[in-house]
Amino acid sequence: MPKIDRNGVDINYEVYGSGSPLFLTHGFSATSKMWDDQIDALSKYFTLIVWDMRGHGQSDYPDDEKLYNEEETIEDIRAILFDLKIDKVNIGGMSLGGYMSLAFYYKYPEMVDSLLIIDTGPGFKNAEAREGWNNYALKQAKKFDEVGLDSLIGKSKEMNPLNHRNAKGLVHAAKGMLTQKDDRIINELPNIKVPSLIVVGEHDKPFLAAADYMEKKIKNSIKIIIKDAGHAVNIDQPDIFNDEIKRFLLS
Repeated sequence: MPKIDRNGVDINYEVYGSGSPLFLTHGFSATSKMWDDQIDALSKYFTLIVWDMRGHGQSDYPDDEKLYNEEETIEDIRAILFDLKIDKVNIGGMSLGGYMSLAFYYKYPEMVDSLLIIDTGPGFKNAEAREGWNNYALKQAKKFDEVGLDSLIGKSKEMNPLNHRNAKGLVHAAKGMLTQKDDRIINELPNIKVPSLIVVGEHDKPFLAAADYMEKKIKNSIKIIIKDAGHAVNIDQPDIFNDEIKRFLLS
């Protein structure tokens, strides 16, 4: 797995195949391994790039809590693309990874050809709702701090405790990356100018309404609801998911 050193923090990524670049980001407490069922199918058509966010998988777990936030994540993505000499990319991700992809577009729209927003919420306009989400994120941090990686056992399929070295990075990531500070991203949805694919599993109830909302707000968007799938839609129904990605990007 290649790695880049960004200001003393090693960030791990993998590249497969050739063609138009497709950059995918995992969700909170998952890793790049959540995309294993996509590698063979998508690398035949695209240069597929997957990576581990800081505090996750085989990337570094810096001790400084201040090094975990939206801005650092966006710059990690940009640094990988710079390392690969990629100027424009199809970018997307699942859950937190989808949110970070929207945030990347917010800062670097000139670098994005299309967006893939998978089982994702765009944030909250309502401050009370945002506070409720942040309380949830802080509870996740506390759980990882007290229980460690065992708190992932029995959770969604993309969350495998064996794919992390320890829980320290997830504690910091929950506090700094999973929490949200404002409503910039959700307010920016009507200004998205690139084709956008919104994918959600039919059983991923917390994110069905968010998918509906994004479809209405993003002008050039398509929403796909995948049957018999939950939050890890790409794992629950990999063949259908892969076909939808190919149909969207190759049409």
